Amino acid sequence: MHYLIINKTIKFLLFISFFALISCASPELRPFKEAKFPSIVKNIPIEAPANVWQRLFPLYQLPTVQNERVQAQINWYLKHPEHLTRVQKNAAPYIYHIINEVEARGLPGELALLPIIESAYKPFSYSHARAAGLWQFIPSTGRAYGLQQTWWYDGRRDIYASTNASLNYLTKLSKRFDGDWLLALAAYNAGGGSISLAIRKNKRKGLSGDYWSLKVRKETAQYLPKLIAVATLLANAEKYNIELLDIPNEAHFERVDTIKQIDLTRAAELANISIEELFSLNPGFNQWATSPDGPHYLLIPIEKAAAFKNKIATLPDSQRLKWIRHKVKRGETISQIARKYRATIAQITQANNIKNNLIRQGKHLLIPTASNSNNTPVIQHSAKQNSGYKISYRVKSGDSFWLIAKRYHIGVKQLAKWNRLSPTHTLKIGQKLVIWSKDSHPDAPTLLTSTHKNQTIYYTIRNGDSLYRIARKFNVSINDLKRWNTLKKKYLKPGKTLKIVVDVTRS
Repeated sequence: MHYLIINKTIKFLLFISFFALISCASPELRPFKEAKFPSIVKNIPIEAPANVWQRLFPLYQLPTVQNERVQAQINWYLKHPEHLTRVQKNAAPYIYHIINEVEARGLPGELALLPIIESAYKPFSYSHARAAGLWQFIPSTGRAYGLQQTWWYDGRRDIYASTNASLNYLTKLSKRFDGDWLLALAAYNAGGGSISLAIRKNKRKGLSGDYWSLKVRKETAQYLPKLIAVATLLANAEKYNIELLDIPNEAHFERVDTIKQIDLTRAAELANISIEELFSLNPGFNQWATSPDGPHYLLIPIEKAAAFKNKIATLPDSQRLKWIRHKVKRGETISQIARKYRATIAQITQANNIKNNLIRQGKHLLIPTASNSNNTPVIQHSAKQNSGYKISYRVKSGDSFWLIAKRYHIGVKQLAKWNRLSPTHTLKIGQKLVIWSKDSHPDAPTLLTSTHKNQTIYYTIRNGDSLYRIARKFNVSINDLKRWNTLKKKYLKPGKTLKIVVDVTRS
């Protein structure tokens, strides 16, 4: 009898011990625990991180590195705390989506900080090497990873498409360098061939082939230290007295199918947002409408997405774009027609499938034109005056003489004088202003906003460069190059730097 009692007691204690062991087991064993003991184990909800930083830091995978190169970058950021504040503000609309993509692929969390190093998280960023967007794709690499670059659209600036392309590229580089993420990241900056060559050179000399031992150009040598420094500072914000902005751990936007081409001003109206907000989430579009060949989607603020979906699904084709039917008259050219309707030659030829700019008298052309909303500065064709070309502008919420003057590179007094107002005059929303701009040309693309399209870069002159070659490379005029740099001679000295104002929608 006593034997049976002792036996049962031992079995019960073994059962309890086994259960306790499973409760403390690794995550791999927990599904077994839950399956075997559903009546005992309760599903305890795990509280989601409140902000993106709490979610991001546990995803770090890169090795901890403390050396002079990393410390030098940490010291620089500590001396410039405003830079880290600024890039966090820039990242706020996009970083949740990027962390989502990084985590879904099981990639190092530090990759979500890479746009800080590449572009300061500015989607309109453009470099002297013609790299564009958050992830700074050059044209050829962008095309290799499926990023369209057309007159209508540049996928390198598309938040959704460029993030997908960059993570595909980084994953491929990681595999190329046998899972060494430091070499993969170096290759993202310098090119896979350059890093492979540097590794081979080191090995021929009997040296290590790790990133820190490679002889690479200065930019690549500083690239990883910058990323590691930023990742370290943000993860240890309290220690370094860094202010972490409270960016909620929640979606900022939703990707919505637009079905087909749509005027962006019309889309902004349907979404009940400003054209500026629409462009901030959809910076890939170069023109006043989405591309007729796609992609047919827009990123819409999450709280506006449901209503936008319903409206776009029932929107008639006649309300998607504004078209004018023009009958070609004798002697007319496409250039003349484009000026008449404030369109561009490229718009007309593409919309009507015209080759060689040849048109016939009596033929009807469809001319796509931008909607004229309160948020749309439209370039108007008129006789050229000494001040430039006329722009009709409607005042928006938050506008001031100073902000408008800065946007169009003019003086506050000039702007006030053109409109017979005092510089201290209070502007009213919807008020019309006249602007004479030297930067606008009647044949230039009619953009919905010019806030971000002009980016200033600094180009180092190389052997063999000429004004013609540089102007052609960046799609600017020789006269503008001379004006921006007060050049009087045609001769360019290698090593000197040129200031270039690039229209990213035309580059």
